[in-house]
This record gives sequence, structure tokens and C-alpha cells, in this order.
Amino acid sequence: MQRRTFLKKTSIGGIALATIPSLTISNDPEYSIEELMGKADIELFGEGINLRKEAYDAFLDMKKAAYSAGFDIKMVSSYRSFDRQQAIFERKFIKYTETDGMKPIDAIDKIIEYSTIPGTSRHHWGTDIDIIDGYPKVSGDVLVPEKFEEGGPFEAFKKWLDANAQKFGFYLVYTDDYFRKGFKYEPWHYSYAPLSKPMLEQFRGVNIFRQLIREEFEGSEHFTTGFLKTYIQNNILGINEDLL
Repeated sequence: MQRRTFLKKTSIGGIALATIPSLTISNDPEYSIEELMGKADIELFGEGINLRKEAYDAFLDMKKAAYSAGFDIKMVSSYRSFDRQQAIFERKFIKYTETDGMKPIDAIDKIIEYSTIPGTSRHHWGTDIDIIDGYPKVSGDVLVPEKFEEGGPFEAFKKWLDANAQKFGFYLVYTDDYFRKGFKYEPWHYSYAPLSKPMLEQFRGVNIFRQLIREEFEGSEHFTTGFLKTYIQNNILGINEDLL
């Protein structure tokens, strides 16, 4: 795969995250760029849960409380490595372009309705979870908004999460706020804020342009600087304000 041609025309150092205000890093632990991009081996806890220790402990507390309220929290997705995210991205890109006949840029726009560019997923951090209630019998894809809305099998579970998740440090990431940009509404995706907020602060301080242009995967040759700037502003930062 050829290196993207826009690199020859653009000063990467001048781009950085100039349009995004940098934050002062607190005394929180330092996270390497390899950790933030899902490339490092990190210690994860819980069979089938796979979260950092503090997030894992909080998740167990929330799971116990939900069980007492009549819900069985099931983990659909948690930690995801760079390689795993790359496989998801490439599978969708190939399907949309080769099977469905979409133009590459249209395929990428469709992918990032719900899926991240490899290296930019919050699931790389070991802090974020996709969850459902394991009790209702559900057919088809479980991670669709309709199943969490009125009349859906997870309606009551979603109401419980709205009232209780933040007590355990978990916040909805991609809200249904009309003015929010980026990824579509995901009523199943929660983030453990005590860890993910400082991780996002450090991630914002990284020249993510420089990191992404070093990667070569199916579809990445179609990224432009304008696209990446918009993606960072809308998708990475287009989240619940309580997580910023």
C-alpha cells in the first residue's frame, strides 16, 4: 500500500492538534502512546470482562447492584487492541467498497458512523464497555438503539443505567444530544470516567496526525488532513461533556 500523497504537501508539525485546546496534565499516571493506541500489553482483569483493575472493580459493583434490581449485565465488548480494531475497520471497508460498490470515501464515512479508526478507539484503554441485559431473549444484532428505547427488550435496563451508572463511575459516551457531532448514539457504550478522563487528556496532547500517518491499513490511503482534523474534533471529542 502506498504512503498517502498528502504527506508530501503538508507540514505535519504545524497541524498537530492546533485547532483543539490542549489540557494541562494532572498528577494522574502517565500513559504511553502505545497504551492509548491499543498497541501495548496491559494488565486486564476478569474473564470475559477485560478491564483495568479500577474499572473492573467498579464494574463488578455495578453488576451486583443491577442484579439486585433484576438485571443481568452482560459484556458485549470491552478492551480491544489496535489489531482487533484494524480487522474490524478493514473488514467493513472491503465489504462496502468491493461487495457493495461504494466509493472509498463514502465507505469510510459509513464506517465511522459507529466504528473508529484503528488507534483512536476508547476501547483501547481498558475503561470502556458495551453492555446489555442478559435476561431478555433477543434476536439479531443486540447493539442497536431501538432495543434500548421504548418497547425494546432493554428499555427497563437503560432506565436503570440512566439512574445508577454514574454512581459507579460509568458514563454514557455517545449520547443522543441533538447538537453532538461524530459517532451515532450508542445507548450501550459506557466509560469508567476516573480513568478514561485523564487518558483522554493525554490523548489530546498527542500529535495524533503524526501517529496515524505512520499506519498503513486498508482504506487509510484515502485519509486527508482535512478529514482527520474533522474526525478528531467530531468523533474523538464529540462525546458526553462529562467525559471531557
